[in-house]
Amino acid sequence: MEALKGACIIGQSGGPTSVINASAYGVINTALNNPNITRVLGAEHGIKGILNDRLFDMGKEDPDELKRLLYTPSSALGSCRYKMKDPDKDDTDYKRILEIFKKYDVRYFFYNGGNDSMDTCNKISKYMQKMNYECRVMGVPKTIDNDLFGTDHCPGYGSAAKYIATSCMEVFNDCHVYDTGEICIIEIMGRHAGWLTAASAIATSMGCGPDLIYLPEIPFDMDTFLDDVEAIYKQKGYCMVAVSEGVHYADGSFVSNAKTSATDGFGHAQLGGLASLLAFVAADRTHAKVRPIELSLLQRCGAHLASQTDINEAYMAGEAAVNCAVGGITDKMIGFERQYDADGNYVCNVKLLDLADVANEEKKVPLEWITKEGNGIEKEFLDYVMPLIQGEPDIPKYKSLPRYARLQKILIDK
Repeated sequence: MEALKGACIIGQSGGPTSVINASAYGVINTALNNPNITRVLGAEHGIKGILNDRLFDMGKEDPDELKRLLYTPSSALGSCRYKMKDPDKDDTDYKRILEIFKKYDVRYFFYNGGNDSMDTCNKISKYMQKMNYECRVMGVPKTIDNDLFGTDHCPGYGSAAKYIATSCMEVFNDCHVYDTGEICIIEIMGRHAGWLTAASAIATSMGCGPDLIYLPEIPFDMDTFLDDVEAIYKQKGYCMVAVSEGVHYADGSFVSNAKTSATDGFGHAQLGGLASLLAFVAADRTHAKVRPIELSLLQRCGAHLASQTDINEAYMAGEAAVNCAVGGITDKMIGFERQYDADGNYVCNVKLLDLADVANEEKKVPLEWITKEGNGIEKEFLDYVMPLIQGEPDIPKYKSLPRYARLQKILIDK
């Protein structure tokens, strides 16, 4: 196969994670060192940066600053939530993207994101093929929700799981200081999949975590919830609950009292306020002191508690995307495959997934990993998650604080 030479674009999309920049660095560093890639461009705010012709010349960045992306949380290039229309109904955006690709001789496109980002990636890939413009398109997975179809797990999840487990252990110890008793309800991210909330079970396995855990995979019943909480509180004098923001009733309606407050660019409900709602009803039933806690953005930007395993795998995903694309592969997303060596040690390998299969599909927590009562997590989940949270990164510091990447973000000459 004749080598395809040209520029590449890397974009980031969707909610940030503590390791999404490690994937971006995997793409950027590998691309900068590949002779077939003539220029490495970073899109400002994902696909919007391409549409607006706002592209950074990553080759002009300080190599040391780029390397700090390994330990820098959030999306260094800027993110977006932009829903691209069906090109058969409105191809305006696609024509613009093709125009930009031709303008800068872009022959490689890497998009780093979750479910909706893979949908965008898939649409662009198919349009380029339809227009007979040779451009190899690869999806680089990212989501703390861990709900991407076809991959064992997603970059970003291991670090978020570690943050959640650690935070629950810390809160548990705080809530058990006084002899007056307390009910604590922790709201954790997860709209339809409960992988993040399930991570609170790690804390429970260490002897200081939630007594009750509720995931959106199981329909929520308020009366049963109150019975569960009251029973634990009467037995122990304390009760700690972890609950997914997206728990819903049997009819599909969200329990959250903020479910209709807004939606994002893809029409998803912006959830929140669930812990406060449940705290109110629990206090009314038990007359106990009830404390609601919402981890909110902290669980996806807590790079100080990142998993080194997660960082390594995030970089590997970006690196593999470039190597596969240069090798002639397109229209795929990098996925992970779990194996164990002869000594029983966890090993993560790369596999390729069709973008069309990944786009807009969600992977949920297996029901057999949830207790039959629907308020706890089985050991099978712990066996799954523990390898993903291992390792302590040597985070660059300045005056005892993290020293994050400071990119110049130099726009390319037009």
